Amino acid sequence: MFALPAVLNKFPGTTTSEFRGQTRVVVPAALCWDLLRTLKEEHEFDLLADVTCVDYLNYRDATDRYGMAYNVVRTSDNVRLIVRTFLNDPEPTIPTTTTLWLGADWMEREVYDMFGITFAGHPDHRRILCPDEFVAYPLRKDYPLQGRGERHNFPVLTRREA
Repeated sequence: MFALPAVLNKFPGTTTSEFRGQTRVVVPAALCWDLLRTLKEEHEFDLLADVTCVDYLNYRDATDRYGMAYNVVRTSDNVRLIVRTFLNDPEPTIPTTTTLWLGADWMEREVYDMFGITFAGHPDHRRILCPDEFVAYPLRKDYPLQGRGERHNFPVLTRREA
């Protein structure tokens, strides 16, 4: 195991917690990229296993709208760390991690497509799951369960019976 407290001393405002053997670090958004770079370059966290987001709209006691989560792994000894940071409207933006891990490309595009989080500096910042004509972000909590009628703009596909 590496010395997590020593690493975090370089990043003011970070907090840690542990639940069921998983260590989580919460870092201010302005320091998130620097912490991830330090973990990769100085502590050999060579795998970005996941990038995801949670919308905390209307959650009790939530002070921020979006919670970003990065799951990083040091494959030499299977040490895992969850790095979390928080973003808010109107323009939730965070630097891309594709400059650290190329595998972040599609994961960040998925978060952009579903939540509308902008990844500054991303090499291919466009939708990956929804059509280009789709203007909303379906995993945001303020997206209506029945949709907004976006489907009426898409071409109708008809199937011939066999």
